[in-house]
Amino acid sequence: MSGDAPRQLHLNINALHSGFVPSAWRLPDSDPNVFLDVNHYVRLAKVAERACLDAIFLADSAAISDQLDMRPITALEPTMLLTSVAAATTHLGLIATASTSYNEPYNIARRFATLDLISGGRAGWNIVTTADLPSARNFGHDTVPDHATRYARAGEFATLVKTLWNSWDDDAFVAHKPSGRFIDLDKVHPADHRGRFFSVHGALNLPRSAQGHPVLVQAGASGNGRDLAARHAEAVFSASQSFDESRAYRQDLNARAARYGRGPNAVKVLAGLTTIIGSTESDALRRRDELVDLIPVQYSLNRIAGTLGVPVDSLSLDKRLPEELPLPNGGNGNHTFFNATLAQARTHGYTVRELIRALAGGGGHRVIVGTPEQIADDIEHWFRNGAADGFNLMPDVLPDGLEAFTEGVVPILQQRGIFRRAYEGMTLRNHLGLPVPKGAALDSH
Repeated sequence: MSGDAPRQLHLNINALHSGFVPSAWRLPDSDPNVFLDVNHYVRLAKVAERACLDAIFLADSAAISDQLDMRPITALEPTMLLTSVAAATTHLGLIATASTSYNEPYNIARRFATLDLISGGRAGWNIVTTADLPSARNFGHDTVPDHATRYARAGEFATLVKTLWNSWDDDAFVAHKPSGRFIDLDKVHPADHRGRFFSVHGALNLPRSAQGHPVLVQAGASGNGRDLAARHAEAVFSASQSFDESRAYRQDLNARAARYGRGPNAVKVLAGLTTIIGSTESDALRRRDELVDLIPVQYSLNRIAGTLGVPVDSLSLDKRLPEELPLPNGGNGNHTFFNATLAQARTHGYTVRELIRALAGGGGHRVIVGTPEQIADDIEHWFRNGAADGFNLMPDVLPDGLEAFTEGVVPILQQRGIFRRAYEGMTLRNHLGLPVPKGAALDSH
């Protein structure tokens, strides 16, 4: 996309197994087994691709981090799952989460480069630091590293992964049959890295893809999280609850990126958005209420208490949240969802019961309930007025919530001239309007 081309909205589907709302699996037409069914994710990807969405995104966790007795969890390893999705699609981007806390840079670089190559340049890596104790214990640690250490490791990790992806020049692959020369070794560069957390000598054992290397994605609301995104991310998933908050976040992020020598609007901000759609507003509200009423109250209380880092018995359904709420675990917990949940409660003066309904069960993302026209109006307002470059969509129930969005909302956005009617390129970078990085352009930050 050229610099003077009209700005285009970006839309991803965040494929949360049965759907965003915790009770989605309980609906009569829902299959409780889809969280383990590759065909479910392939179907979602095909629906998304028919609507020309930018990408499918898969979250991940290194532990049983939700209440498994009450709902499905994120279970299948996302990069392996996305290889099947890649084989069944031709254009849709493929974004997977991988933690910098419990992986090694060489393995992650190789895994995502592989997905990028087999998909023809459609891969993206969502960089996360992992803050929960169950994950730490699964990797032999009795405590979670402090917030600053996690982000220092993540920064070195991301720098090294980019170095490995860029360790081949674009023209290193020769394959000259007459001379017998296969690779030009002068154009393959060892990482030669020794840092605080990692030591890696060699170059990656894979050349670059059609888009250079996978797109880097990140999500983090803390100062350290924003700085990591400003240095490395090309897109971020945000959890802002209000227009003003999201616009301020986007402005701050791009100001930080500029301080690292990156251009204006270097980072695409994709705000998390849950949609509950009905043919009328009353139908949508009825759908929301039916879904929320199917969620065990104890589930929602446990989830909000966990997000806020408070004992569950400190929450009373018909009272507001406690006045003084410090960051969870002495600041070593998840800042993003803490801030998003607290903002929703404080802004509207919700009781805990009202907060559960507004969050459709206790998640931290913004929820819109309405008709396709109302959803489109909200998306257009945020997009045109600088609060977001696009949205990470989390339909209430899958697949029908996604189908309601692609069949009802997407045509309105296309008619208004802010969303594509056809893909203009084949890679995720094409879809996002991002430049192709040069080979061997080793990161110095």
